[in-house]
Amino acid sequence: MRLPFLNSNHFRTAVIALIIANIIWGAAPPIFKWALQDIGPFTLAFLRFFLAAILILPFAYKRLSIEKEDIAEVFLMGFLGVTLNIAFFFLGLKYAPSINASIIGSAGPIFLILFAFLFLREKPKKRVITGSLIGLLGVLAIMFRPLLSNEPNLDLLGNAFFFIAMLGGLGHTILGRQLLKKYEPLGLTFWSFFIGTLCFLPFFINENLNHAFLSNITIPVIVGVSFGAVLCSTLAYFLFFWALKYMPASETGIFVYLDPIVTVVIA
Repeated sequence: MRLPFLNSNHFRTAVIALIIANIIWGAAPPIFKWALQDIGPFTLAFLRFFLAAILILPFAYKRLSIEKEDIAEVFLMGFLGVTLNIAFFFLGLKYAPSINASIIGSAGPIFLILFAFLFLREKPKKRVITGSLIGLLGVLAIMFRPLLSNEPNLDLLGNAFFFIAMLGGLGHTILGRQLLKKYEPLGLTFWSFFIGTLCFLPFFINENLNHAFLSNITIPVIVGVSFGAVLCSTLAYFLFFWALKYMPASETGIFVYLDPIVTVVIA
């Protein structure tokens, strides 16, 4: 059941925002897989969110106040949505085709519907549940297809990493929906990036102890970092948070079905 304030121009604008965000995220797997040929996964993750945090700070600095009782929840939101989600996403790209990331991410809606019902008390429509279940069957077929192969491969490991990344993103959505009742999208977007940057810092340092990333700046690295910081993080995350404020969490997940289409075109 849609809340009264959702029957407005805000809801329609939220739909457009989610379409744009998911088109950007759909393009991400092949672009990042290309960049990871020349840069470590944690270096790419750190640079992406460090630069994104700097980019968004001038717009968010007046909205950064967080009440003491919400600090742990904000940290967990950032950890799940950035650190856990992105770390396993990048690790998955090392072992499995980039298209698998978007396809496995398409399982998100059915889990999001379940979590939104349990934690947010949202009641999804039957057609949303039916469509999500059909999508889940296709995702499971892709995830476990490597088991049917006679030749050893690491696709199954990569698929497992993509699945963990997807679960982290769902936790980020559920916590973000709760926090948006009190805080502005820009502020929560910045804190997500800042927390992710801090968590990635030790891994970034470890990856660059012997060979600093500056010694291997290539076109794929520049494209990957720039795309990740400007579009995939700053723009897409803000659009997602803004839309989440005006749309039930269970309905935001439907838009991930755009991702595989965009991923196939880019890949």
